[in-house]
Amino acid sequence: MRPNTNQFNVGPQEPEMHVNRPPEKKMWQKQGPFSLWYFVIMFLLFFFLQSTLQVHKEQIPYSQFQQYVKEGKVQECVISGDTIIGTLKPDASEPGKPRHFITVRLRDPYLAETLAKHDVKFSVAVQNTFLRDLIVGWILPFAFIFLLWSFLSKRMGTAGMNFLNIGKNKAHIHAENLPPVTFEDAAGVDEAKQELKEVVEFLRHPDRFQRLGGRMPKGVLLVGPPGTGKTLLARATAGEAKVPFFNISGSDFIEMFVGVGAARVRDLFDQARKKAPCIIFIDELDAIGRQRGGPVAIGGHDEREQTLNQLLVEMDGFDATGGVVVLAATNRPDVLDKALLRPGRFDRQIVVDKPDMKGREAILKIHTRDLKLASDVDLAVVARRTPGFAGADLANVANEAAILAARRNHDAITMEDFEAAIDRVIAGPEKKSSTLSPEEKHRVAYHESGHTLVAEFVPTGEPVHKVSIIPRGMGALGYTLQLPEKEKFLATRNELLDQIAILLGGRVAEEIVFGDVSTGAQNDLERATEIARNMVCTYGMSDRLGPLTYGKKHQSLFLGSEYGEEKNYSEETARVIDAEVQRLVEKNYRRVREMLTEKRGLLDALSELLEQKEVLSGEEVAELMENYRRTQDTREEAARAARETRERVAEKQNAAAGAVGGDEDVRPADAAVRTRGAQEADARKGPGASPAPDKDD
Repeated sequence: MRPNTNQFNVGPQEPEMHVNRPPEKKMWQKQGPFSLWYFVIMFLLFFFLQSTLQVHKEQIPYSQFQQYVKEGKVQECVISGDTIIGTLKPDASEPGKPRHFITVRLRDPYLAETLAKHDVKFSVAVQNTFLRDLIVGWILPFAFIFLLWSFLSKRMGTAGMNFLNIGKNKAHIHAENLPPVTFEDAAGVDEAKQELKEVVEFLRHPDRFQRLGGRMPKGVLLVGPPGTGKTLLARATAGEAKVPFFNISGSDFIEMFVGVGAARVRDLFDQARKKAPCIIFIDELDAIGRQRGGPVAIGGHDEREQTLNQLLVEMDGFDATGGVVVLAATNRPDVLDKALLRPGRFDRQIVVDKPDMKGREAILKIHTRDLKLASDVDLAVVARRTPGFAGADLANVANEAAILAARRNHDAITMEDFEAAIDRVIAGPEKKSSTLSPEEKHRVAYHESGHTLVAEFVPTGEPVHKVSIIPRGMGALGYTLQLPEKEKFLATRNELLDQIAILLGGRVAEEIVFGDVSTGAQNDLERATEIARNMVCTYGMSDRLGPLTYGKKHQSLFLGSEYGEEKNYSEETARVIDAEVQRLVEKNYRRVREMLTEKRGLLDALSELLEQKEVLSGEEVAELMENYRRTQDTREEAARAARETRERVAEKQNAAAGAVGGDEDVRPADAAVRTRGAQEADARKGPGASPAPDKDD
């Protein structure tokens, strides 16, 4: 028995609509690029013909008209409401050429008698004002209102005539005349791609799953931080599935009229059912899917809640949607309504997180495959230098590197261009116009040198990759970048304490060298205090308060922004928390001060080198550290050799003293040396001299 493959309108016949081919327009729908010029040319031609065919009339004053009548020169005339149009008798000099005239009529009650008296043939024309009244009274006012409405509706974001279609959805059908996007173009999200590949298989071959009793998932929700590739995965799903793909944003459903959003949801699903199997992609779902039940302000959430209710019904109501998969993306899943997230509506929730080191390298390979790279470019190093970067950030780094290479007239993009691009993305562009004074430059050099030395000497510190005292971005007078050796997802207590120490290194260096501190450590102190407070209140790393959590922060899961904090502890506990945070910071402050005081010579050398070059690479810092360690090893070796020499001399002296004293108790080595020296002095003095006194005497 053949399986029923047409349950979802899948078959060999020609589809009703080609997803990747724009619909052909009818002849009457095609618009030429010069339609406005056609109108202008026709208007000018009409004006020219009218002026050519119109009989020329001489404009004369009414007094001259009266004079012509009295002199018998007027042959005939037509009297209308406001004008008199007539013909003069032929002149003797020009017998075959009539002359036409026009004049403004005055209210003359004897005009008819005067014309009849002088044998002038005249008639009265009744003026038809219907067309004028129609144009002036109806067409022009409505045209003005229409133009005004079109202008205002465009300013409000809605095309003028689209007001009549306000309930229609604004979904865009994905077209393949754009550059194709497949799963090969999305890297670093292997788990998400696997989940979406199964959705594509459901749409392509539903019988594979139906024979086992499975059903097509109704909804797939992509959640993750901004820039991780959620929309890119949706486009790749469209490219892989080769089925109709409706793309719409959550904000497109919302209008200022209540009920419009619900009507657009109904219209969207009606169109999708006709094209099943198909995919509906709703970007920024949180625009319509916020949790219901909160306080409603004036004109508040009625429109959004009605839109959400209609979406819930369409996805899993009595009228089940067959063959339509809803694909949605958001970076705020914490605010979505619980009814929207339950199975049966969004059966799968796929987390698209930031990529790890291997994922970043794969993403960089995709974004640099069309770039001309130099031989010294190592994408693994670039990936290691960009921890926490999302896919969009890495694409920006590759583009910035290409722009910098073009600005510097390079033939290919070098590793130096990538380094500069990363610095630009992290810290902002260089402020070449704002130069520091020599005193400030000297202080900033010591500040950054303090960070660098502490990072090099703490047990869990990561290697320093670059140190700079060139101002960048918003208020950054210098920076110290560390390069992690491996990807980390956890932090131990000692690692957090070392991070606090590194942040305090700049301020401590200023205090040791200058005896005063500056405002340059403001951000360092803020971050150090935040780490210490999290250790006490969040991670339970305080010996005094124990493994407990104090307070509850309300923050977005992927955006990181905080919008409130719940205080669940007493005032006494709050004072203990403040004291414990202060203790952690001050303890590390004393620790850093002892470290930099001991290594003051290295601090001065590093600061001097940094002040000269302004930018030091990790290799230069490592070379300076190695020279310092070599010098320290030499000094320690010399001290150890001197100590061993003194010990050997003491042993020989003790042995010699034991041989001279015989069975007597062996004196200490220094006493034996002095006794032998006294005997030698007595021998030099000769016989009869008194012996030199011993120290013990």
